[in-house]
Amino acid sequence: DDILKNESPWGSNPGGGGGGGDGNGSGQRRPPPNIDDLIRKAQGSVGRIFPGGKGSSKPVYVGLIILLILWGLSGLYRVLPDEQGVVLRFGKFVKTTQPGLNYHLPFPIENVLTPKVTKVNRMDIGFRSERDSGFSSGGVADVPEESLMLTGDENIVNIDFSVFWVIKDAGNFLFKIQDPEGTVKAAAETAMREVIARSDIQPILTEGRSLIEADTQEIIQEILDEYTSGIQITQVQTQKADPP
Repeated sequence: DDILKNESPWGSNPGGGGGGGDGNGSGQRRPPPNIDDLIRKAQGSVGRIFPGGKGSSKPVYVGLIILLILWGLSGLYRVLPDEQGVVLRFGKFVKTTQPGLNYHLPFPIENVLTPKVTKVNRMDIGFRSERDSGFSSGGVADVPEESLMLTGDENIVNIDFSVFWVIKDAGNFLFKIQDPEGTVKAAAETAMREVIARSDIQPILTEGRSLIEADTQEIIQEILDEYTSGIQITQVQTQKADPP
């Protein structure tokens, strides 16, 4: 019996200690990894990076992305054919844009103004219509301090005229001059006095009005351009020219 035991094919360690162990001589196998434990550990790691509970991070980030897209699209704006776009960055004038679909950086970085630029404005020099004063009779009131001018041959003429203008550059119009109407009025009166001062009274009262109007318009435009006013003079029209 002892001989048979010693010659057993399993040797003295039937448990497989001859090489079937885990390599450290213990003779025992390691258990396979638990899949459920691995999943729980991964979820715990994600939860530490994105706090808020299981499955809550995805809707939050989707919502933030949607809000970011909507904020970016809020910079789209449309300029109508009779308008110009004036883009302001933190309140400072940056550029003007033409009619059509345009884009600016979303609020509060940039915003846009769209003033009407095709509207023809009128400035009366030397007279005021009663409709401007609230009356409906349609009469006019003379303003002598504006209408009385000295001619080149040392005569005095009483001349009333109107200046018609539009906005040429909305950015300059809004931010380069403080009082557009007052600027047009001062430039128009200065220009007319200069033209009258180098003209004789006879052509002023008769056939020379068209030349006076053209010369006055040119001088007014030069003055306004010098101030980068963004204003375009379209017409100067004399209403009357009489001896005082």
